Amino acid sequence: MGAAFCKLYGKITQQVKHQSSGCKYTCHAQCRDQVALDCHQNGSINGCPLNPLAQDHLNNNQSSHSDVEKEKELRTHLTCEDIRQKVEQYNTKSRDHFKMTLNTNGMYTGFIKVQLDLRRPITVKGGGVGGVKGQEAFYLPRGSINTLHISSTNTVRQVIEALLKKFTVADNPAKFALFKRFSREDQVYTCKLSEEENPLFLRLVAGPSTDTLSFVLKEQQTGEVMWDAFSIPELQNFLRILDKEEQDQICSITRRYNAYREKLEEAMRETGGPG
Repeated sequence: MGAAFCKLYGKITQQVKHQSSGCKYTCHAQCRDQVALDCHQNGSINGCPLNPLAQDHLNNNQSSHSDVEKEKELRTHLTCEDIRQKVEQYNTKSRDHFKMTLNTNGMYTGFIKVQLDLRRPITVKGGGVGGVKGQEAFYLPRGSINTLHISSTNTVRQVIEALLKKFTVADNPAKFALFKRFSREDQVYTCKLSEEENPLFLRLVAGPSTDTLSFVLKEQQTGEVMWDAFSIPELQNFLRILDKEEQDQICSITRRYNAYREKLEEAMRETGGPG
């Protein structure tokens, strides 16, 4: 593949290398969520304090499986009275109007804030000429925060779909993943949530402070390209780029060998050999 297509392919897969500045451990960026590093202590490396972004990269996904199991166990053992008390405590601590409401059937509703951290452009549905629907791709401002009103039964998958629907995004929801970001012992951790987890329950347990727990929407970080998640126009565009790269490579190789041939023929003429 040529340089341009490889560059595009690299953006899709995000297969760039990530290196810890502490122990120099190197891995692919998409593998970073599967690696837990302990080369730093107390939020520092070699005595130098880490900024939150550096800590986020180094501590990414260090939340152990035991944390997930504890959350599942807690959800199972919470009684209706426990939930009522937690909702009251949550509303007491909340400093804005985003309160939780407990229904008589034990289900509760509330708000979560999701930070958008998307590196690639999204495809948005729009109205075209004569009422024909069209699509337009553009970048969403990174770091923007969106608020959703959800229930305790809504899953991560449903939250992602609701966010995309709110922005009229045409992209496949499978392209995206929801992460939780939380602090522990002055260090920042990021962990990918499974599609069946309930974000509002996590919000209830953690309390209203976004410093304790926040949600971030990112692109999926998988080792393989999810081709079925791309639209037909996107795939056709990839093919056009590949065809152009192929022709460019053919022309480049042809010019190179023609130059070699001319130099060989010139050398043979100078030595009196057959022309």
